[in-house]
Amino acid sequence: MKNYNEIYEYTQKVLGIIEKAEVTQEEAKWITEETVNGFRDNVNAGFLDYRKSVTKGGQYASVEWKDAGLNCFIDVNGKEYIDCLGGFGIYNVGHSNPKVVKAVKDQMNRQPLHSQDLLDPLRAMLAKTLAMLTPGDLKYSFFGNSGTEAVEAALKMAKIYHSEEGRSTFIATTRAFHGKSLGSLSGTAKGVFRKPFMPLVNGFRHVAFGDIDMMQKTMHACQLVGEDVAAVIVEPIQGEGGVIIPPDDYLAKLRQLCDDYGALLIFDEVQTGMGRTGKMFCAEHYGVTPDIITLAKAFGGGVMPASATVATEKVFEKLFDNPFLHTTTFGGNPLACAAALATINVLIEENLPQRAAEMGEYMLNGLREAAAEHGDKVLEVRGKGLLIGIEFVSDEIGYEVAKGFFDNGILTAGTLINAKTIRIEPPLTIEKEQCEKVFATFSKVLKEVNKSVLV
Repeated sequence: MKNYNEIYEYTQKVLGIIEKAEVTQEEAKWITEETVNGFRDNVNAGFLDYRKSVTKGGQYASVEWKDAGLNCFIDVNGKEYIDCLGGFGIYNVGHSNPKVVKAVKDQMNRQPLHSQDLLDPLRAMLAKTLAMLTPGDLKYSFFGNSGTEAVEAALKMAKIYHSEEGRSTFIATTRAFHGKSLGSLSGTAKGVFRKPFMPLVNGFRHVAFGDIDMMQKTMHACQLVGEDVAAVIVEPIQGEGGVIIPPDDYLAKLRQLCDDYGALLIFDEVQTGMGRTGKMFCAEHYGVTPDIITLAKAFGGGVMPASATVATEKVFEKLFDNPFLHTTTFGGNPLACAAALATINVLIEENLPQRAAEMGEYMLNGLREAAAEHGDKVLEVRGKGLLIGIEFVSDEIGYEVAKGFFDNGILTAGTLINAKTIRIEPPLTIEKEQCEKVFATFSKVLKEVNKSVLV
């Protein structure tokens, strides 16, 4: 028999904690203990080994508590961190951007969710905004809650577009990351994520990212054996793969190949979109329009989970006859749409894509200068806009530097596909003084890296 009184009292205590902007030292200790114990006993104990904020034995953990301005957050014990991870790319307009928060609160006060049966206005208005904003003739939008959902929708759109021909072959690239649900995982490249769930969705092939000759040969071979390609899915710049930038002409040639072979081109801009690389969409750097583009992460303004799959009319119209072929209960909900509309408004009002280009150049130069005397540790500092990767000579050095950053109040992290590379992906609102602290800390940490990891 469940003890509902005990459950009620516990949740009542937690709700009381939620109300507080500041907590006492005793409350902070209780929150930390509950967090560590809850992860160990009820969430996933493996995270306690992974999180750099948790000491061996779980004796101490830095528990995230509240935002501090647009570019920082504070842990439950009051320590402030400059956020150079940016929630893996969700905080393009900063932490708790006032205009985004206000839009969500205003919508929440009126109606948090919709009935699912009547037409909901913000979905229509957001879709129109995206049709005006996205490159070329992209026009119709499907809304979800996460990047992997956006990719799943894109793959299904490509399949139904080619349903009469029966095309079901997809080409992705090595080092790609497209998500971890079953369809998107089939496009993701890292074996450690794929092997436990094989067999995945049939028909996926992977070729080297940036190698247009290999792509052409693969598409030609697929045509010869009667397995014509339905779509090529690619990140314009690979984020999780280690911030890998393609040759300048790669995406334009890929567009032409897809046209030549009758395949759709899907750009996964879950991480590169919404101003991150110095343009509203990374595709704009290369003058290429895909048939489908996927958005998430920063799309919800760092306030709401939100994603979009935007396609041309010729692709999307296959869903007109039966709009229920692909749906989701919470995708396109009023709160998420309000957040996305406000995010787009802020990006334009504050010219944040251009700011990302300028601050990205400043950040690249400062990081490269700090690394200049450490060629035995740092292989390369590269990036576009404020999507920057620092590649080290080994995984161990990368981990040491990320930990050193953290200990000095700067949050960074390695990438999921390439552990030798740590990511610098701050809010597009980051200030020069904060960048200067990052440079000084990077220089300090590089000098202190344990010589035992230099192999």
